Amino acid sequence: MGLSGFAERLFAGRWIAGPHTSDAIARARELNGMGIKAIINYLGEGVKDREAVDRVMETYAELIGEVGRSGVRADISVKPTELGMLVDRKLLYSNYRTIVRRAKRRGIFVWIDMEESKYVTETIKLYESMAGSGNTGICVQSYLKRSAADLKELHRHSSTVRLVKGAYGGTEKEAYQNRRDTTDNYYRLMPYLFANFRRFTIATHDTDIIETAVRMNRKHRRDVTYAMLTGIRMRYAAELARREKVSVYVPFGEQWIKYSYRRIKELSNFILITRSLFGG
Repeated sequence: MGLSGFAERLFAGRWIAGPHTSDAIARARELNGMGIKAIINYLGEGVKDREAVDRVMETYAELIGEVGRSGVRADISVKPTELGMLVDRKLLYSNYRTIVRRAKRRGIFVWIDMEESKYVTETIKLYESMAGSGNTGICVQSYLKRSAADLKELHRHSSTVRLVKGAYGGTEKEAYQNRRDTTDNYYRLMPYLFANFRRFTIATHDTDIIETAVRMNRKHRRDVTYAMLTGIRMRYAAELARREKVSVYVPFGEQWIKYSYRRIKELSNFILITRSLFGG
């Protein structure tokens, strides 16, 4: 096996369910057996071709149908740049609306992943166009300095939020440049969520943040889910699922390289990376 083949097997085996919808369903079923719900994402971003966007939509239609038929407990998550953001604004809004409505008929929740900082404003507008449907939520990234203001805006629309640290870059003016500042901002954003949002997700592998949130919720009694990425700290996720609601993000598809690079960038702790890749 060549180096590229070894890398594909290594990353796909730990961080990615596999290339096909059936792989994602199988991973979701495994997680369900651990008391964990899946958040399934079809890998792809920066799509600039209309035909490629159409293929993404076909895959999500297949995924929604398979989740519904299989009975697995799973949300789905989409990226705006795979739904047509870089092709045509009307196409983007139409595709997002189609997915949310189709998923709602199956009782499936739809997340919008947040991408690079230059797409945040349009992504929030996109989400707000369907926030009233009741089955869609949006990701907010603590590495961005604008996120406190974004939460206040989203609160106006009774939004459901998944708070993450984020793995994209940004200028010093728009983004925190190191992990400590990003973590500090996460701690600043959490109290606003607990004070103002009824339902939200704390998405991180930082066990100190998670356990702080668990303690905070003893007072606030919100509908909180704790989310992680597939293949990382799964033993802790399984233990946490015995006392809290837990979801695990399950990407699938052939475009695994960019996703894996961001995971390496985000998981800057070498021990955490090697444990996640080699079975710990």
